[in-house]
Amino acid sequence: MAGRIGMRTGEALVEGDKDYLCAEPEIVIGELDGPVGTALATLVGDQTKGHTKVFAILNSDVQVRPATLMVSKVTVASSRYTNILMGSVQAGIANGVLDAVRAGIIPKEKANDLGIIYSVWLDPSVLAVDPKEVDYQGLFNVNREATVKAIRKALANEPSIDWLLENQDKVTHYFHQLGVDGKL
Repeated sequence: MAGRIGMRTGEALVEGDKDYLCAEPEIVIGELDGPVGTALATLVGDQTKGHTKVFAILNSDVQVRPATLMVSKVTVASSRYTNILMGSVQAGIANGVLDAVRAGIIPKEKANDLGIIYSVWLDPSVLAVDPKEVDYQGLFNVNREATVKAIRKALANEPSIDWLLENQDKVTHYFHQLGVDGKL
């Protein structure tokens, strides 16, 4: 993958042992001097109440490379939700990006040339859990793992079109099946 990465997409699902412990990112990754860079810059400049876009950071003042912009799938309406999203979840994503570089999934020499737009989902049901009972380490872990998985899938073009065509009738969409079964 030494060549140019115009734009790739990926997604992942990683679940923990509690209902709210789920990471389900969708990502776009590509060169900063191409369409991904343009989209990333546009998103940074187009802040929207309830859907603030922020860079993945290890901690304040320590942004990761490749530049990774988190975009929330859920309208953020409470400071507690914000603190979890911009705490354990953001830290997990930032560490996952660096794990992908360390593992060679993202070539280290491309770290300053690529950008990632990261659509992040934190289950709002976490707000129903007593703050002292929230598994913050679990949130960190599922987001870290899901980040590496989504990046790996994006850069490997997975699933392949051949796999999709071969398995199309074998894969059932979970929520579609719940609706068919009258369980929604």
